[in-house]
Amino acid sequence: MKHITCIEDLREVHQRRVPKAFFDYVDHGSYSEDTLRANRDDLQKLKFRQRVLVDISKRDLTTNILGEKSNLPLILAPVGSAGMQYGDGEIHACRAAQAAGIPYTLSTMSINSIEDVAENVEKPFWFQLYVMKDRGFIKALIERAIAAKCSALVLTVDLQVIGQRHQDIKNGLSVPPQLFNLKNLIDFASKPSWLLGTLRAKRRNFGNIAGHVKNTNDLGSVSAWTASQFDTTLNWKDIDWIRSIWPGKLIVKGIHDAEDAREVLKTGANALVVSNHGGRQLDGAPSSISVLPKVVDAVGSEIEVMFDGGIRSGQDVMRALALGAKSCMIGRAYIYGLGAFGQPGVAKALDIIANELSVTMGLCGVNSIEEIDGHVLVK
Repeated sequence: MKHITCIEDLREVHQRRVPKAFFDYVDHGSYSEDTLRANRDDLQKLKFRQRVLVDISKRDLTTNILGEKSNLPLILAPVGSAGMQYGDGEIHACRAAQAAGIPYTLSTMSINSIEDVAENVEKPFWFQLYVMKDRGFIKALIERAIAAKCSALVLTVDLQVIGQRHQDIKNGLSVPPQLFNLKNLIDFASKPSWLLGTLRAKRRNFGNIAGHVKNTNDLGSVSAWTASQFDTTLNWKDIDWIRSIWPGKLIVKGIHDAEDAREVLKTGANALVVSNHGGRQLDGAPSSISVLPKVVDAVGSEIEVMFDGGIRSGQDVMRALALGAKSCMIGRAYIYGLGAFGQPGVAKALDIIANELSVTMGLCGVNSIEEIDGHVLVK
């Protein structure tokens, strides 16, 4: 990895090493992908104030996330099917996050189950939850997260209906992959390390929902199942039911409007995540960074605000912190590393972002995460 200098380098290796259907699943968004592009473009429009002759010899990237020390203002976001990017991918990603001293979030739609990850890592991790009509299944999932000693529950609220991702349909995406499809066989044959790693992995289907779905052998049936299960009547009162089961820290992910942010305050949640699901849901929505200031203004210091949407560098992290976020979630950025090199690739992604953040802080004349605010940006 000596020639890897940025997240885009990891993306290019990921694209070469992972079958097209799984790379595209991560890399693309919904419909025309306008929001996906806006997430990146609007971050790049924010320019920094260069400052000089400031003592920057004691730069410190540590911070607190939900009252716990974190070595970086970063969280690995929940990403479905990560175990299809690299064998036992969720376990490798969680290990890398814990080695870096930051939180990891396991998706409901992960390949490795809650129990698989808990048995193979040293510390508690976060669990992300989708609420579905089958409340018995959801209650059981929460109880499994409690039994695994998960330290926070991330409730995703922006997926009551599923935005169509054209590329997944064109690729015939399935989990596990259809080995006897000629197109797939040719693709897999050109990715021998991925194929061997996947065959050696503990699972090749959705570990958390095994036994709850009649046919978990392809993503099409699972998508149909989730589409029928995601409850379109879900509302703010349902969070009370979740809190009656979950005793720990609660994070509400998918907030993109100031009015909704104020509603989160009423739930007693510990944090909210400003997110548009990585441009994978409501195409045509504004970028996450463009709505972040309004959300921060709406909630003030009453709740911890996290940011998700387009982070590819330490500079992007600094931009989000400057506009009021306390920490940032990254999804694609670490998955590129995972697909490229496994656990070392995730570690490399985190190292790249950390170094970029440290250098940017220095050139903007700040020494700590707490010092970062709007003054580091050009007005």
